[in-house]
Amino acid sequence: MGNVYVIGVGMTPFGKLANLSVKDLTRLSVEAALKDAGCQTGDLEGAFFANAVQGHMEGQHIIRGQIALREMGIQRIPVVNVENACASASSAFNLALNFLRAGAGDVALAVGAEKMFSDDRERMFSAFDSGWDITSADAIRARLVKLGEGVEVPPGTTSPRPYSVFMDVYAAFARYHMRRFGTTQRQFAAVAAKNHEHSVENPLSQYRKAFTLDEVLGAPPITYPLTLPMCAPISDGAAAAVLCTEAALKRLGADRSRAVRVLASVMQTGSDRLPEEVAQHCTHLAAKRAYELAGLGPADVSVAEVHDATAVGEIIQIENLGFCAFGDGGPVSERGDTRIGGRIPVNPSGGLESKGHPIGATGLAQIAELVTQLRGEAGRRQVAGACIALAENGGGLHGVEEAVACVTVLGR
Repeated sequence: MGNVYVIGVGMTPFGKLANLSVKDLTRLSVEAALKDAGCQTGDLEGAFFANAVQGHMEGQHIIRGQIALREMGIQRIPVVNVENACASASSAFNLALNFLRAGAGDVALAVGAEKMFSDDRERMFSAFDSGWDITSADAIRARLVKLGEGVEVPPGTTSPRPYSVFMDVYAAFARYHMRRFGTTQRQFAAVAAKNHEHSVENPLSQYRKAFTLDEVLGAPPITYPLTLPMCAPISDGAAAAVLCTEAALKRLGADRSRAVRVLASVMQTGSDRLPEEVAQHCTHLAAKRAYELAGLGPADVSVAEVHDATAVGEIIQIENLGFCAFGDGGPVSERGDTRIGGRIPVNPSGGLESKGHPIGATGLAQIAELVTQLRGEAGRRQVAGACIALAENGGGLHGVEEAVACVTVLGR
């Protein structure tokens, strides 16, 4: 298989974008990616459109991508709709990559767009209810509560306001991590403080306010040990990437100095395992395969974007990715190893906690950030000497882990 490159990326600001539709967000991100790539819609030979909740929120099912892209002049080519929970966009990227590697075309588009925010809060939060097995919801809740047993929940640390069911999931994972490895709420808070500090330098971030560690701990509770700044917000937004083969890179006259090579892209479905079998986590297995394909190891990674839907998620994922030993994610984060300037900078964009989390766009927003980092174009949030980048994006829940995980490795 020949080399495949990302030659263009684009994304909208993330946030509460009431005046922009899914079509608007798609157009803005795709136009930005095409401009960045120096190509036109007519150069595209395949498109992969990621979206997870438009059907739930607006009733638009089945042909979302064809509808979102048609008015831009993207027609007559294959358009594939991708719905894979919070990993939808990284799944679209994976499919675009394999489309090119299969020889079906030389230039492909991956785009994710999501409109999540609504004044109808019940409808908005219920969008997450299908992220696990709805036929066993009560049993899943009971199993998760048991997973967190042994950690005392202080009174007044559960919000009376509605929030995503996945915050309960992450809280259970957090309490298990605390009980098994001795991780502290303060270490989770250190992750959130770091990511909010990073986001100050990201003009596309939903939030650009720094928090001290103590401010994170003193913020309104969601569900113990999570406080509000430790959790990703509800977001609207879109992100896109243009990928091409070596042949197209030459034909289009793309700037090779700004082209970023895709070294590996692995999609891994979860499996039945016991909670203590952490080395069988789907992300850990996906990462091992991605490193093997890229011919690299965790120590070679310069910068990473990981799926921190909560601060707990970042700690779990840096362990899964081999940036530290299992159980060491808390101390590593508290020590500052994952800050810009640290041993392995993680989420220089601000991560999902601060940049935002429009779930159908998140994975491609990670790619956009890492391409920017590898080009040396990230401004004041630039990771010095970045040459290998890794994105980890997970979605849904099945058993005791994500239903799906995608790990992508990029390099210059």
